[in-house]
Amino acid sequence: MDAWHTACTRSRGEGASDREGPPGTISAPPEPTTVASLPSQAQHGRHATVAVVGLGYVGLPTALSLHAAGHSVVGVDTSESRLEDIRSGRVDLLPSQHDRLTAALHDAGFRLTADPDAVTGTDAVIICVPTPVDERFVPDLRALTAACSSVVAHAAPGQLLVLTSTSYVGTTRDLLAGPLTARGLQPGTDVFVAFAPERIDPGNPDHSPERTPRVIGGVTPRSTELAASLLAGTAPSVHRVDSPEAAEMSKLWENTFRAVNIALANELAEDCLEFGLEPRHVIEAAATKPYGFMPFYPGAGVGGHCIPCDPHYLLWQLRARDVASPLVDAAMTAISQRPALVAGKAREALAARGLGTAGSRVLILGLAYKPGVADLRESPALEIMDRLTAWGATVEYADPLVPRLDRRGVVRHSVDAPGTLDWDLVVVHTVHPGTDLGWLHDGPAVLDVTHSLTAAATGAAV
Repeated sequence: MDAWHTACTRSRGEGASDREGPPGTISAPPEPTTVASLPSQAQHGRHATVAVVGLGYVGLPTALSLHAAGHSVVGVDTSESRLEDIRSGRVDLLPSQHDRLTAALHDAGFRLTADPDAVTGTDAVIICVPTPVDERFVPDLRALTAACSSVVAHAAPGQLLVLTSTSYVGTTRDLLAGPLTARGLQPGTDVFVAFAPERIDPGNPDHSPERTPRVIGGVTPRSTELAASLLAGTAPSVHRVDSPEAAEMSKLWENTFRAVNIALANELAEDCLEFGLEPRHVIEAAATKPYGFMPFYPGAGVGGHCIPCDPHYLLWQLRARDVASPLVDAAMTAISQRPALVAGKAREALAARGLGTAGSRVLILGLAYKPGVADLRESPALEIMDRLTAWGATVEYADPLVPRLDRRGVVRHSVDAPGTLDWDLVVVHTVHPGTDLGWLHDGPAVLDVTHSLTAAATGAAV
């Protein structure tokens, strides 16, 4: 009997113990299951039927990992266009995940739907919807509230409900456990509820789900056990904590830690420039220390829905309690102001060449927020482009992963051969793997906000 069915049996009272050990780890099998080695449904059947609600940058890889671990998967997304992109393979995934998607789409144990009723009758439901912030950095909980409300409305006795979306401390009880109780379903007895924060690093094969440990916190020990048993097949290990609140806070801690250190890296990079030093060289030197140091690198800002958004969920909740968090607050303010600072640097670079911003031709090299992905969520390049355009510059971009951009009513297309055109300034924003930068040596003025290039490499670094 597999771990999932063993846990399910125990959760229904067969051999279950009322005692739970201390928080710790459950190791998954040493070799993750691959699509090629899965038993066919016709021969052996699958371990469980799992609905994944939300098929974005988190939900789709999660669904594919569960399918590869031997579960039948029902992928639910309210966007028909997103479902069509998935069916046609027009999605931002690692090459190995594209292979999995191709195999899954030809398997009866993997289906896609926009119907929220599809969660009915499944053994488990994993909620993976976005949790952004609005223009004032206030959490936007509409998608999460709607998804949880729908899942609660369709919940049935015996089901496991796992929330993975990053949110404030207490979300799992507020949006799942409490409403379930109001429906007459007791969490931990009739249904099982846990929080397992997502850890998806888009475009990074070193941090695929199968290589990244998971944290689990259930509303009861049995809820934790069920969630850990389900997710153990998709991760190298599962670390259990004693409450969903601890799991929720662990995710906020992770990303707040990153935000504070990125803000510090940006500030120290400016200090290095003040002394005529190259920031990357200094970071590399500091990183030779084998203890007490972790390198973070400066850039134009931060993107995605983790670093620019998640710490604001913590700050928002603390403000409601009239509690200050000055270090985090200062870091997030610095992060939000970084793209404007970079746009100002571009303006100064043009002025240093005797050029006004109005009428100048500026190229932004790399539009995505990080290398190797086509993800534009919160990309600093967009604000930099908007500001330079508002100041009268003619702004184009070159990004092979983002062939088209529709921004504020203006449609732009990636410049295919930027080295053949004349630019007054090139802003190096994101360098994708395999990008040819040799043409930068031939003379255009360069503002390298990644600090990964040198004047010798570009010929005209600013």
